[in-house]
Amino acid sequence: MTALEQDPPERQTRSSRADAPELAPASVAVLGAGLMGHGIAQVFMAAGSQVRIWDPDTVMLASVPQRINANLEQLAGLGHSPSPQTGLSGKVELSDSLEAAVSGVEVIFEAGPENLTLKRQIVAQADQFNSGAVLASNTSVLRIGDIAEGSRNRGRIVGAHWWNPPYLVPVVEVVPSIYTSPGATETVEAWLRAAGKLPVRVEKDIPGFIGNRLQFALWREALHLIEAGICDAQSVDLVARNTFGLRLPAMGPIENADYIGLDLVRAIMDYVLPNLSTNDAPPRLLTDSVDEGRLGAKSGHGLLEWGPGDRDDAHTRLLHGILQSMGDAHPR
Repeated sequence: MTALEQDPPERQTRSSRADAPELAPASVAVLGAGLMGHGIAQVFMAAGSQVRIWDPDTVMLASVPQRINANLEQLAGLGHSPSPQTGLSGKVELSDSLEAAVSGVEVIFEAGPENLTLKRQIVAQADQFNSGAVLASNTSVLRIGDIAEGSRNRGRIVGAHWWNPPYLVPVVEVVPSIYTSPGATETVEAWLRAAGKLPVRVEKDIPGFIGNRLQFALWREALHLIEAGICDAQSVDLVARNTFGLRLPAMGPIENADYIGLDLVRAIMDYVLPNLSTNDAPPRLLTDSVDEGRLGAKSGHGLLEWGPGDRDDAHTRLLHGILQSMGDAHPR
């Protein structure tokens, strides 16, 4: 049994004892300074942790303080009231190497690109340079056990899937693999709660976890409707946002099924399910768009057209919508 599996006294004092308040980790390393990485750093800075962040892209790394400040200013502009996530009591240190970033910290968050080979390499290197820290991967869909392959201390590697924007969305999916020790999983959950997040345990290490399996099932059917000529892209979004989308902040799909009656749900499923998409590969509509360089907002057109400033407007609308939903509904 590893030291982590035994829950060393220091870790019990900081985060595991039932009679002790949960405290954020004193020191955190974030590997990857992109969209998710700088937001994760922001969360732990707000919780008072000393944060180191590393990225091989030196330009991306250097912009971290500016982007964090921009996040705070934008939230303030939207009227976001003061909370533990609005003021930064911790510090961020930009590290020029992965080894310098992870040396001596309590927890390491890997937030690199969604590439199994690259994530496995980053995690294995972090494991080599710091043999005592809990190591959490922010993968969106990859199995944690696959990422842990090649690391010496797989028992302390756990999934921690944050949602964009990570400094605002409360839920973080916590995913132990078959190798992960209970101590590592519970410690990450305690630290996330101390940082103001809502950890949700995923009991089996499956691709996509909970949220992305739900989200991509919806996207599969949405793309099928467009590809089959049933409606256009604008109609998909219009219907989704103004029908069941209005209910989701207050009532999830399972509660809604119980609410309307499971007999009715079964009757509808009997009729509708045989007509839904069962594609097990990306639809041609999506593949052709990517192959032709129509990538969405980043290229100016995708399934929709994006003019100058449209992406910034959409980002502001997204933040406002999340804040409004968080004010109107409470996680249950």
